[in-house]
Amino acid sequence: MSDNDDIPFNRDFALKPGVVDEVRPGIRRVLCDNPSPFTFTGTVSYIVGRGNVAIIDPGPDSEAHASALLDAVRGETVTHIFVTHTHRDHSPNTARIKAATGATVYAEGPHRASRPYYGSEKISAESGADRDFHPDLQVRDGETIAGDGWALQAVATPGHTANHMAFAWAERKLMFIGDHVMGWSTSIVAPPDGSMIDYMASLHKLTQRGEDLYFSGHGPEIADAPRYVRFLIRHREAREASILHRLAKGEADIPTMVRAIYIGIDPRLMGAAGYSVLAHLEDLVGRGMVATDGDPVIGGSYRLA
Repeated sequence: MSDNDDIPFNRDFALKPGVVDEVRPGIRRVLCDNPSPFTFTGTVSYIVGRGNVAIIDPGPDSEAHASALLDAVRGETVTHIFVTHTHRDHSPNTARIKAATGATVYAEGPHRASRPYYGSEKISAESGADRDFHPDLQVRDGETIAGDGWALQAVATPGHTANHMAFAWAERKLMFIGDHVMGWSTSIVAPPDGSMIDYMASLHKLTQRGEDLYFSGHGPEIADAPRYVRFLIRHREAREASILHRLAKGEADIPTMVRAIYIGIDPRLMGAAGYSVLAHLEDLVGRGMVATDGDPVIGGSYRLA
């Protein structure tokens, strides 16, 4: 979402809303018609298996998208619903799909913040959190859920949200990665909903795994995935270095840092960029490299420690 020339982004994604695309044997995807600067062309839901199937990320509160998913599995039985995280572009449609199919809903858990809110912070309705979502079964990191001809291992990947969970089809060396890794853009990490400390740890965790193909919540699939994750790690490290470089010139607030670091950014993403900088600053304050008066919050002023 800015000076991301160091990351080999792929914004070539021709899938049209409502069209069923069998992207690999046993893996179908359906795009929801909810494009935005944050969702790219829209949320991608996945159907795993044939006959008895799982749906991953039913998407936003959209009757049209629910109908498209149910049409795609007409004559089949939906046995499982997996939800990678509780943002409103991923989980609200779960209720519709469950009501229509009776499938069991699996996820890490209900929405929660990555850390407690500071006294000066308000719980924002704009954070995009789906606070109404509750899975039937809470899944632990490393747990495997098997269906008819498939088995998905839960991979806890907190950072974008505290409850973000990817699902790996280890036998086929692929992973449904949610919004933790996207091929078209970097992921937004906005405290207290998200945590840069957790996000970086999850990226490093992925580099140690064997899956080399990711299916993301937005945009095209990601080939050579561990290499791409290393690009993301280097990008975040460069962003951190840019923040420290700016603070070396003197104390600054977050809007000042955003203007210095995100050259030519889409104005609609300025707020998100500010929260991304805050996520880095939280990490830097925690490591004793940056100082601020009081808690590290969006309206604070920051200096080198």
